[in-house]
Amino acid sequence: MKNGVPWGLFIVLPLASVLISGCQHFQPVSLSAERSASDFEARSLSDPSLKQFLEKNIGHHVDAWPLQSWDFPSLTLVAFYFHPSLNLSRAQWGVAQAGVQVAFGRPNPAGAVSIFPPAVSFDLPIEIAGKRGHKIAQAQQLSESARMKIATAAWEVRSNLRARLLDYTAAKQRAILLQKQSDIVLQQTHLLEARLSAGAVALPEVTSARVALIRNRADLAEAARQTAEAHARMGEALGLPAQAIEGVEFTFDGSDARGTSPAESEDLTSASVRREALLSRPDLMALLAEYAASQSALQLAIAQQYPDIRLGTGYQFDKSANQWTLGVTVDLPVFNQNAGPIAQADANRTETAARFIALQAEVIAKIDRALANRVSALAQLSEMKQLAEMQQARLQSAQAAFHAGLADRLDLNAAQLEATISALAEWDALVRFQQSIGQLEEAFQRPFKALSTIEQGRSVALIKEIP
Repeated sequence: MKNGVPWGLFIVLPLASVLISGCQHFQPVSLSAERSASDFEARSLSDPSLKQFLEKNIGHHVDAWPLQSWDFPSLTLVAFYFHPSLNLSRAQWGVAQAGVQVAFGRPNPAGAVSIFPPAVSFDLPIEIAGKRGHKIAQAQQLSESARMKIATAAWEVRSNLRARLLDYTAAKQRAILLQKQSDIVLQQTHLLEARLSAGAVALPEVTSARVALIRNRADLAEAARQTAEAHARMGEALGLPAQAIEGVEFTFDGSDARGTSPAESEDLTSASVRREALLSRPDLMALLAEYAASQSALQLAIAQQYPDIRLGTGYQFDKSANQWTLGVTVDLPVFNQNAGPIAQADANRTETAARFIALQAEVIAKIDRALANRVSALAQLSEMKQLAEMQQARLQSAQAAFHAGLADRLDLNAAQLEATISALAEWDALVRFQQSIGQLEEAFQRPFKALSTIEQGRSVALIKEIP
């Protein structure tokens, strides 16, 4: 006792002040709808940070910036950089990583000071039965699950981008072929109208050509509309506003992000690749990690049957006598032996296992459908290719006959029209085949070469400190 004040205060209070001074402090930040909208509208393919991201992942310097033409591999990196769903998955992984830090933390001891009689006491909690290890394991497994969900989100972004890019390329090429067909039908109509004036053909024949021209022009207008719509939807697939892709040229040659051409996609049908998909798809891996976390949660619930120990020590000054105490405190498991949490953790493990088995069955069905679609699309493409080659041979024969004076302009025009129609049918079959390849890639979801590519993206600048 010093001047009527317990001397323990002179130890506890300075120690507490030192510890408190090392604590973190709340920093208020604001989330502004206006600022986030402005940030989105300001996104651009000329972003210097995007250039650095591309160079880091393609492994070489980009000379001309922004790029004049964007292909699928480069657009995939753009989507990985900008798309909000990936930013969300990265943020969720950050929450899970913070959970690991929480699990590694140890409980703080408690202290108390009594003024009268003067006394100081400390209470040190000790976790037993491996509880801390189970908490850490559970947090780490949940973190790994969140990390694998980034890859799942990346595959969704990539698959959607490929589909939108294919839609744009298909509509654009279809418009070109329809324009060519429209020019031929227009020539045919003029030829028939001239023959009608000369009395060489009947009116119904000319009427049929005019109707065909109107129908063809309607198809051409629809193809132009589809091209514009597909181009606009590219912005959504990339995580960019519509104005950011105005005037930008996109190209698609059928290659995937690894540069595999359709002809080289035969390996996607092999048994080994099928097994790889069932063992390495990121969504399956995420569920496996989640199941491991449920195992750790059950182990933790079982360990919590055994109460933690709290070691207590204290000092008391009473009537000129110094008294030290040492004690052990435990919760007595008389009324509750943690049966409820154990049952809940066990049920959660069973439910997680059921979700994994259901997802694996869904993946198997998706692979089977994709393989069947590829076989039928490839067969149809082969037939359309043969038909186009036959029509091209017929066109060459008609051209030779025309130049030799054995056929007139109308005969040549008819052969040209049939060739363009078969070319359009072949193109549509090729698009369906490319769609089947996309379905296969999405079903297999082969691992990305570098998961770090999708783990790091554009920093989210949506919040700012309040001054």
